[in-house]
Amino acid sequence: MCSTWFPWRPVKLTFKGLTDSALMCNDYNSNFRPSTLVPTHEAKRSISMKTSKRYISSQSISTEDLKPRPANSSPLTPLGFLERAATIYGDSPSIIYGDTTYTWSDTHRRCLQLASSLSSIGIQRGHVVSVISPNTPPMYELHFAVPMAGAILNTINTRLDARTISILLSHSESKLIFVDQAFCALIHDALALFPPETKRPMLVLITDDAAAEESSSSCIMIHDYFVDSYEEMIRKGDSDFRWIRPVSEWDPIVLNYTSGTTSSPKGVVQCHRGIFIITLDVLLEWEVPKQSVYLWTLPMFHGNGWSLTWGMAAVGGTNICIRKFDAALIYTLIRRHHVTHLCGAPVVLNMLTNSPTNRPFDWPVKILTCGAPPPSEVLLRTESLGFDVTHGYGLTETAGPVVFCSWKAEWNQLPTTERARLKSRQGVRTVAMTAVDVVDQKTGESVKRDGVSIGEIVLRGGSIMLGYLKDRDATTKSMTEEGWFFSGDVGVMHPDGYLEIKDRSKDVIISGGENLSSVEVESVLYMNPSVNEAAVVARPDEFWGETPCAFVSLREGLAQKPTEKEIIEHCRGKLPRFMVPKMVVFMTELPKTSTGKIQKYMLREMALSMGQAKHPRSQEKK
Repeated sequence: MCSTWFPWRPVKLTFKGLTDSALMCNDYNSNFRPSTLVPTHEAKRSISMKTSKRYISSQSISTEDLKPRPANSSPLTPLGFLERAATIYGDSPSIIYGDTTYTWSDTHRRCLQLASSLSSIGIQRGHVVSVISPNTPPMYELHFAVPMAGAILNTINTRLDARTISILLSHSESKLIFVDQAFCALIHDALALFPPETKRPMLVLITDDAAAEESSSSCIMIHDYFVDSYEEMIRKGDSDFRWIRPVSEWDPIVLNYTSGTTSSPKGVVQCHRGIFIITLDVLLEWEVPKQSVYLWTLPMFHGNGWSLTWGMAAVGGTNICIRKFDAALIYTLIRRHHVTHLCGAPVVLNMLTNSPTNRPFDWPVKILTCGAPPPSEVLLRTESLGFDVTHGYGLTETAGPVVFCSWKAEWNQLPTTERARLKSRQGVRTVAMTAVDVVDQKTGESVKRDGVSIGEIVLRGGSIMLGYLKDRDATTKSMTEEGWFFSGDVGVMHPDGYLEIKDRSKDVIISGGENLSSVEVESVLYMNPSVNEAAVVARPDEFWGETPCAFVSLREGLAQKPTEKEIIEHCRGKLPRFMVPKMVVFMTELPKTSTGKIQKYMLREMALSMGQAKHPRSQEKK
């Protein structure tokens, strides 16, 4: 290879049989473009342009015989990970749930049998099959079995109410629901809200001895709607079933409804190709080695567990399943199974650090946190227990985290508090994400990389959703012709190229013309040692328009609880005056989604119901 530096200049290339429009693609998987870059050698002596033309061939590359063929264009899908895991890790544990253990050979066989049974009862390509269940073996297996039958998996948030579930089942036109026995009453109530003329989906019962105390007589009430039980369908199925491969890698594989923090969930459709990409992307960025031990603290219904349901099959890992989050149980299972990885929203980190059983570990336990921006104080406390925290950012629409706070070795030399501050930033795009930017919401131009200029976070890449089910307007609005997906999140770009979220666009508080980040105020509230949870929303103000209103829950076992005045004084010493909460509301627990996200829309409604804040002097200075 020549060691001389080659500057680059653009040259137009012509491909026979391909138009410019066919070549243009904003996806990293199709890199042909009508213009590309070729090298020119800048020799020590001058060479005239006329002479140099002798060394540049005028003949273009012929693509007549260079094209996609069946051998090189098999649709990408994560379903093949399971068959491979059964071949390599066949005798290794795939799932551990209480006293039950399956191997990867067992899981592969069970998924084939279940897919076979689904096909035999009429489930076809493109049908939606739903499941409502905690993190149990059936919930994991259905991530493979349902799409292996050609169907689209829809995992239902277990914290939703009957009315919302009824709406989602109707909207998705679900043909069948797998129902964990603890949720029979919920599904009974949801189906009761169906219009009389509407055909109800078939039901399959998932029995679980661990759920006996949670169950009720409602399973008997809807017994006639059950076509079978989960284990019976596996028993009847054919272990030699030839699973149904996608015709195209753009075929839908999952339908996920957004978590409802905005009170209006939308149906996000993901394809086989997108899930394949995000799965490998997360494994690579999080540095997940083969045969890791993964504890399912993150609900699988939340973005399919950030696509790690398929990821654990890719690396032949062990899935430790649990029905519900309990900090004491988590610590017990981590030590019993020598857990190496787990995920959770920042609220999970908070619960782990506040647990009385939080003794430090003798080995590093990697924990990936996404969702609301984690306060640096929470990160600091978590890492002091031996957790190696990785911070990421993603949405239901990206199928998992697509931005990671990739750690630099030199940061290890910084003071502890500074390391925590850096880690609380969201970071940079993953290797498979084409581009991430922060743009001005008015001009659409990139904001300055100064860590101050605020704009909306936009993304481009192969794991972005196909679109919102039956909502063309929302799809078109979120994904523009310019090739960007608009996240609705507000952030800044730092000089080193690292992204930091400041708020959801709807959560920005505008006080006296100043844009105020609720996240920054919340970070200061978490610095108070008495604060367990904090959220800040806008309250109407007769003078300023809006002012910050803080909702706070306190830690248990406090000898003396702080007053509203003390919390406000704490903020006043660390924030500009206009950012200090004008009111503090103490709550036993803040309302949250099942994934641990605080439901700010409910808090905004509470703040709105308080009416406008009054001022004794209308000309009061800020």
